[in-house]
Amino acid sequence: MDKVLKTVLTIAGSDSSGGAGIQADLKTMLANGVYGMSAITALTAQNTLGVDEIFEVTPKFLANQIDAVFRDIPPDAVKIGMIYSSELIEVVGERLNHYKAKNIVIDPVMISSSGAKLIEDDAIEKLTKILFPMAAVITPNLKELAILTKKNFDDLLTKTQMEEAAEIIFEKYHCPILTKGGHFQNVSLDLLCTDEGFKWFYAEKIVTKNIHGTGCTLSSAIASNLAKEMSLPKAIQVAKKYLTEALSSGLNLGHGNGPIDHGYKI
Repeated sequence: MDKVLKTVLTIAGSDSSGGAGIQADLKTMLANGVYGMSAITALTAQNTLGVDEIFEVTPKFLANQIDAVFRDIPPDAVKIGMIYSSELIEVVGERLNHYKAKNIVIDPVMISSSGAKLIEDDAIEKLTKILFPMAAVITPNLKELAILTKKNFDDLLTKTQMEEAAEIIFEKYHCPILTKGGHFQNVSLDLLCTDEGFKWFYAEKIVTKNIHGTGCTLSSAIASNLAKEMSLPKAIQVAKKYLTEALSSGLNLGHGNGPIDHGYKI
């Protein structure tokens, strides 16, 4: 009898260097034992040095991609990454509502690790109002959390400050939030805020400059685990273990990965 795999759809941008975006998502999904599918929001010309150009798909074409997947292979979970414009965010929200999509993991990609802006300013409000309330969890890093809460990055560096900021997002949008704390010195600390309160996730901190795509990888691993019917805390715990092992054994790729341990993950 054929083994039946759980299915996960990634709605995100393409990374020509293969380290982030849908390429990282699909690799992660395969490694975590689920069948990955994709709806591409934009093509990017990028590598570990930076993003050179973004070429956005049309709203109609994005809707057609999502429809094609749901009509044939309804996903058990959905991971949402880079969506550059308000129009595309509206399309994604409308189609996911139409299909009553479940286990939606949102990685609110706003700034690349090289500093490039990956979302239009007016799209951030659409992202938070339309997509956040649909999410099983959102996974911002500290720079994205600073944008969402209108706080300074330097005011989010302690555990107490992270808890206060995460609670602001949870109460405003009523969605669980996993804040990634890549800035701590000796340990990787991520904070989950839900209606049950706070839960901290601890992992060994891997000192490496090969961080391109780690946010995509973590969120895709969480979505894969939710598709396999794990609870949210368990899905995060297993995903963090996977990411730690991936960073420990990763290839030393590219010339532009930045200084070792630069303080946040994308």
